[in-house]
Amino acid sequence: MARYVRAEIVSGRFPPGHRLPTERELSDRFGASRGAVRRVLGHFKSLGAITQVVGSGTFVSERAAELLSPSGGESADIGSASAGSPSVGSMARQVSPAQLMDARVLIEPQMVTLIVRFATAADFARMDECLERSESATSIEAFEHWDGALHQAFAEATHNSFFLRILELTNAVREEGEWGRLKRISLTPERRKRYEAQHRAIVAALRDRDEQTARALLEEHLGEVKANLFGRG
Repeated sequence: MARYVRAEIVSGRFPPGHRLPTERELSDRFGASRGAVRRVLGHFKSLGAITQVVGSGTFVSERAAELLSPSGGESADIGSASAGSPSVGSMARQVSPAQLMDARVLIEPQMVTLIVRFATAADFARMDECLERSESATSIEAFEHWDGALHQAFAEATHNSFFLRILELTNAVREEGEWGRLKRISLTPERRKRYEAQHRAIVAALRDRDEQTARALLEEHLGEVKANLFGRG
């Protein structure tokens, strides 16, 4: 899938502004899960080769061909994404929700230092979009999607590929059935409101470049999610 998208862009068959096939179309064409499609598209987005507009679709960016050409130095990365996506899925199936939360509590707060230093106005706009979408979600599945998208936005705001890969694996685990079952059991209306308030506070602290407060708030949030998921809160 990644090789196909890259080839279409570099060849000019997908010119700047071209709307890519939908996630469903790519999923059907390549026999891949929607999660795998999102991970591939997320990789191209992290390179700046595509832009995604909620409600409109995914579009080729102005400099996409340049960024993805061999001289642009990204061909190896794209190949890795193509070859690596199945391994991410395989890894996700080996990681339990408890292991995921143990790792998230340790790793995600470390992103704060880089977010405070490097986050752009576009990064904060994406966080705001995720906040609004999660708060207006009418189902647990939709709320969970935008919850994951917000944490992915945190990783993107670090502008560090390591954290992007970590969050890619995180979201792959969240797509597994056991995580969804635990979330449905644990996510009461009261807890959802609490999570939404915590999300707002975290983003506000990040926007203020208040590293200490943002880290403490994120640690508190993840700790509560962990306790609620496993009946320890």
